[in-house]
Amino acid sequence: MGCRSRVVKSELLRVVAGGAGAERALVPDLGGRLPGRGAYLHPSQECLDLAEHRRAFSRALRAEGPLDGAELRRWLAEHEERPGRLPRPTGTEEGDTT
Repeated sequence: MGCRSRVVKSELLRVVAGGAGAERALVPDLGGRLPGRGAYLHPSQECLDLAEHRRAFSRALRAEGPLDGAELRRWLAEHEERPGRLPRPTGTEEGDTT
């Protein structure tokens, strides 16, 4: 979304719009299971900055109004320092039937 370069899906982070009304925020979806439309971007602050500058999240997620990116920024700050594949859920999430 931000840099528009093409890579395999496993190297991208899926992001969804979570919350309701004025409280809508960008939420990282590690398992790819959260409901709603998803948008994909590289897990880097640079790519997030480009996507926000272009207002790409509102269009891709078909969200009206602004989306708070604070939670996504915090997640990226924690995980950007550890390069490699994205961390994926281990199957211990609430409601997981596997």
